[in-house]
Amino acid sequence: MSFAPSVCPHDCPSTCALEVEVLSPTRIGRVRGAEANSYTAGVICAKVARYAERIHHPKRLLKPLLRTGPKGSGQFREIGWEEALERIAERFAEIAARHGSEAIWPYYFAGTMGLVQRDGINRLRHALRYSRQQNTICTSITEAGWLAGVGKHLGPDPREMALSDLIVIWGGNPVNTQVNVMTHIARARKQRGAKLVVVDPYRTGTARQADMHLALRPGTDAALACAVMHVLLRDGMADRDWMARWTDFDAEVEAHLARCSPAWAASITGLSVREIEDFAALYGRTERAYIRLGYGFSRSRGGAAAFHAVTCLPSIGGKWRYEGAGALWNLRAAYHWDKTLIEGLDLRDPRTRIMDMSRIGAVLTGNPADLQGGPPVMALLIQNVNPVDVAPHSNLVRRGFLREDLFTVVHEQFMTATARHADIVLPATMFLEHDDLYQAGGHPHIQIGRKLIEPPGECRSNHAVICELARRLGASHPGFEMTEMELIDATLKASGWPGAEEVIARRWIDVQPDFRTSHFLDGFGHPDGRFRFRPDWRALGPLGDRLPPLPAHYEGIDAPTAEYPFRLVAAPARQFLNTSFTETPSSLAREGRPTALIHRADAERLGIVEGGRVRLSNARGEVLLWAHIVDGGQQPGTVVVESIWPGEYFPGGVGINALTSDDPAPPMGGAVFHDTAVAMEAVASSLALAAE
Repeated sequence: MSFAPSVCPHDCPSTCALEVEVLSPTRIGRVRGAEANSYTAGVICAKVARYAERIHHPKRLLKPLLRTGPKGSGQFREIGWEEALERIAERFAEIAARHGSEAIWPYYFAGTMGLVQRDGINRLRHALRYSRQQNTICTSITEAGWLAGVGKHLGPDPREMALSDLIVIWGGNPVNTQVNVMTHIARARKQRGAKLVVVDPYRTGTARQADMHLALRPGTDAALACAVMHVLLRDGMADRDWMARWTDFDAEVEAHLARCSPAWAASITGLSVREIEDFAALYGRTERAYIRLGYGFSRSRGGAAAFHAVTCLPSIGGKWRYEGAGALWNLRAAYHWDKTLIEGLDLRDPRTRIMDMSRIGAVLTGNPADLQGGPPVMALLIQNVNPVDVAPHSNLVRRGFLREDLFTVVHEQFMTATARHADIVLPATMFLEHDDLYQAGGHPHIQIGRKLIEPPGECRSNHAVICELARRLGASHPGFEMTEMELIDATLKASGWPGAEEVIARRWIDVQPDFRTSHFLDGFGHPDGRFRFRPDWRALGPLGDRLPPLPAHYEGIDAPTAEYPFRLVAAPARQFLNTSFTETPSSLAREGRPTALIHRADAERLGIVEGGRVRLSNARGEVLLWAHIVDGGQQPGTVVVESIWPGEYFPGGVGINALTSDDPAPPMGGAVFHDTAVAMEAVASSLALAAE
């Protein structure tokens, strides 16, 4: 028995450096964080520490399957790989000949964050001119909000949080989603007496550890940020020298913010004037104030405007000057990848249509605007994602997947809801069973995860499947002829980094830019080097004209109405990662069951009791689940469902995304999972049991 280095592949900004106990050529034991890595620092989340449960799960898919029953029934028979691949290639060729190549849509996302296994599907797409994919389901809203002001995806070293005197976690819950953030916060609190402020609509695990929790109404973050700027300007805590040198701040911006008083913000956010004033004073008088921005912003129609407004705070306060201060969202620009070989970028035809992945329901049900004048989607090749449960407006998504004329291939590890709707299911490897290359969003390390054990049954990697299909379909590109490690080595060198052998020997490469670059002390990412209080939203996306020209609350959120008076937040559960880990026994046991967190005042008014069933509904559908009554930490009118539980775990068999909208958020699209107005009512036990 020995521990071997590896990298967590899951969709979390931490991308933890791991050490995995290899028990035999086919089995692992314990998984722990690498203590020598300055960001992971020996700490990983509990679900990955229990990874042996997942990789050796008795319900893993082990052989290719062919559908024998109705779509969605889960009725399949085993077939061999050769038959599976030949069937797929034959149908794809037939569909392309009859409807055009754009009738085939390879669909993927971040079930693995490894660059080879995640992004290689694009090489097949580009080589055969299949429809392209706009990746909106996770980060496009926050990407736009950050670029609007800052102009490039960099920021202060995340390890600087340990040197901060104030850390603001805004729009994120790292206790659930990136536990290493809490490691560095704990150091700052212990060694410096740092304060922790959490801005979040409900009392998360992170908020429970905070010195100050600002439980605002969902989607009102920009109003709070503008009020804080108002106080900084009003009370002489603004850094006017910094603003004059490095921003476009002027009298018009100041006059606008003068109208954004704490009383104005209180009426929008539901916070008290005192809460807003106290937070603004704490932020204003603390030089080393570090804002760690989360992905919650990327789930709201107004998320880009709110995100931009929050990034204005360190520019008003001049916090970028100081170590342990400023703001950080994502370090992706530090890696400057050349993914030509992995993605086949040299074959990309910009004339092929690009469809919004968050609108998959509308695409599959033939909405003309989403099809953009092209053919209907007649075939899907799906890797690394479970859209039947995860995509918004899931009732519409399911209707699309039930089309008899749609040929669907799903390459998966478990029989997910999406796999149950497939015509052919292919068994996939997990991260310890193949080679891959990793970057992080929340820290600055390049890492390689090597194959440590043999896969069970007949599981094959994404890369292997893509290359086999390319050969049968006549697609040509050097990447199809390379091994995973050859692609990794060539990509590293093409991107200006050491080759694979050196990265493996060193364990990781730290790519954090120097202090001046990370803190924008020589200018931001715009041509004039200035931070933008006036975003050019139109340059960022086709819906940019919907957003306000200055930092402001966006009124276009799904506001409560008399018919749908509650605001639903579908936040990440601690033991799951989207629908990954929902098959792991210990994760299921710890999460319990799908639950709505309901303020006691709302529960008493509606006759909802602890543990009772409730129905949430809107025009898109309805969901049954269980009630948990809370006495504080969220405002009346806010309902929180930590998910994503697969639909089968809900009393009515329908998951939470039946309620969420697939409306594209401005300026460049994005799924608005936390921006949902719903009705809520108690359900009599007999009715709920009948639904079960």
